[in-house]
Amino acid sequence: MNSVELYDTTLRDGAQTEGISYSVTDKLRIAERLGALGVAYIEGGWPGSNPKDAELFRRAKALRLGRSTLVAFGSTARAGHVAKDPNLRALLKAGTPVVTIFGKTWDLHVTEVLKISLEENLKVIEQSVAFLKRRGRTVFYDAEHYFDGYKANSDYALKTLSAAVAGGAEAVIFCDTNGGSLPAEIRDCIQAAKAHLRLPELGIHAHNDSDLAVANSLAAVQAGCRQVQGTINGYGERCGNANLVSLAAVLELKLGVRCLPPGKLKELAETSHFVAEVSNMSQHPSQPFVGARAFAHKGGVHVNAVMKNPRTYEHIDPAAVGNQRKILVSELSGRSSLVLKAKQYDLGLAKETPEAKRLLKLLQRMEHEGYHFEAAEGSFELLLKRHLKRYKPFFTLEGFRVIMERRGKHIGSEASVKVKVDGTPEQTAAEGDGPVNALDNAIRKALKPFYPTLARMHLTDFKVRVLDEKAGTAAKVRVIIQSQDEHDSWGTVGVSENIIEASWQALADSIEYKLLKDQTNHTPATSNKRQATRKARALRR
Repeated sequence: MNSVELYDTTLRDGAQTEGISYSVTDKLRIAERLGALGVAYIEGGWPGSNPKDAELFRRAKALRLGRSTLVAFGSTARAGHVAKDPNLRALLKAGTPVVTIFGKTWDLHVTEVLKISLEENLKVIEQSVAFLKRRGRTVFYDAEHYFDGYKANSDYALKTLSAAVAGGAEAVIFCDTNGGSLPAEIRDCIQAAKAHLRLPELGIHAHNDSDLAVANSLAAVQAGCRQVQGTINGYGERCGNANLVSLAAVLELKLGVRCLPPGKLKELAETSHFVAEVSNMSQHPSQPFVGARAFAHKGGVHVNAVMKNPRTYEHIDPAAVGNQRKILVSELSGRSSLVLKAKQYDLGLAKETPEAKRLLKLLQRMEHEGYHFEAAEGSFELLLKRHLKRYKPFFTLEGFRVIMERRGKHIGSEASVKVKVDGTPEQTAAEGDGPVNALDNAIRKALKPFYPTLARMHLTDFKVRVLDEKAGTAAKVRVIIQSQDEHDSWGTVGVSENIIEASWQALADSIEYKLLKDQTNHTPATSNKRQATRKARALRR
């Protein structure tokens, strides 16, 4: 198997994503995770540009990065100031064995941005690389805007590469900085450089402005590049950088090109999710290879085929990248989907049984009424277990009341609920910012004496959708609630013409699912219900 080296720039280019702001601690955590994954190079940042990156390199000396190498990033020196250039001095101070500097390849940037002559730019490139090289650093040279520069003035673009090589660069990286090139152009421009110059190791740095960063990076590898730069999840300025997660999967599984240590490809999904979490970014569910929908099947024909042979509708084994198959249920699903989901829930359900037929009709009817179980698998599991009589409710609702009141400029809500647990009645009231919040507070207050683990559960999202806008205020609404405890996250759904009723359905299911999950996992959901009830009442007295 051939091999390439992955060069991660999440901590520098990825940090330029709108909405991302890494602390030094965030960067250190991500660096350690990248080291555990086994990428060859981790670009920590630009120590000459801001105090945060300078601190990162000071603290990074204590990191355990395994076989990964930390890299400091910067630019070529200012014209005429190479020996005293503060940017180059900061790169040396960072103390990394490898540094990457970028220089201008496009004559437009030389004359319009740097405002120097083309010849002077060539001197700056060679002298900057040589300055770092003489001080014991391995130097990678990023040829910024190489493809635009080559198309505008090929002779000059090639001269800039020659200058970097003359200075002692160990690798030359072709950068599609504006992200506007096509794969064929990438291949042709790289091959032209190889034909005219004796170059060291070659690399590719692609941006995704034309949604081609991964494709362009692969074209570069096929043209001879052995270093591939990018970011986890494709983070980066504007439309982002080449997604290293997708690249690693395609390189190893499609092209047979090794880019991670043996066995590490299975950690892609975990790494992708970890970086998204630290970045405070939502993981895109449709992200190839590692997204929640990457191996999700909904159509009955698809599910039936996948159950017989996964290769029918999956291009790789999900486990190869640390992901898993997901079977969705909806009115489009067939009995195969129901049987497979029932198997996941340890329910014996055969495809040709009357129960399977009745469940499919029930599902189709409820989806027609507005229920949406793809985003509410908690409600769907409860539905199956209720229908198959494999489930005993943890509580029954006797009734509830919600009051809204405006006092001056403040609008508040109060809810009261009556429930029974094993025949024991309980009635409580609670206030909230809104009617659903008040109802949530009231039902928790009523049930916590019976089920203390509810204290470790909280709602994380609440969505309302009007299902028939033409019906106006009489329209049905669908409420989807996302809940979470210290271990899992789950969705539940409710549908009604009354938004409070729909909210109650979703809310009650969220609590029921939490208690069912605790029971299934042998977590003590109760601690002697009647004893807890007596103790709670005694405290209230």
